[in-house]
Amino acid sequence: MAIHRLGNHSVSHPYLTDLTDDQIRAEITHAAERITAVTGADPAPWFRFPFGDRVNRTIAAVNSIGYVPVRWTVDSLGWKGTSGGQSVLSVQQRVLSTLTDGQIILMHVGSNPDDHSTLDADALPGLIHQLRDRGYSFVTLDALLEK
Repeated sequence: MAIHRLGNHSVSHPYLTDLTDDQIRAEITHAAERITAVTGADPAPWFRFPFGDRVNRTIAAVNSIGYVPVRWTVDSLGWKGTSGGQSVLSVQQRVLSTLTDGQIILMHVGSNPDDHSTLDADALPGLIHQLRDRGYSFVTLDALLEK
């Protein structure tokens, strides 16, 4: 059985820079409660800011409740969909053109709300194959940050 590490991303995906520190902590706490209730796994300590939107104050608020913010090193842009000028090939090329050890790739599960394309999901099998062919492997965030 494969084990997948979960992190926290907030309960309603707001721009946290628009919220008070108490509202930020409530977003994260409520999300953690829901994640734990459904999966039995605590998402701490990993947190990803919605939209990547953060400033020193919001980072401090996240840290104050025991979370560590994690950013990505490349955004596949698959979330833009075909209506945003993206394709499976552009998603793959964007990721492959930025390869580096320790790469954290931002991809989204689900469909674009406008055109219903699923570019990240469609690109993923080929991308995994190409990454493995180039000698890369996949690790959990816990394992990556232990190094």
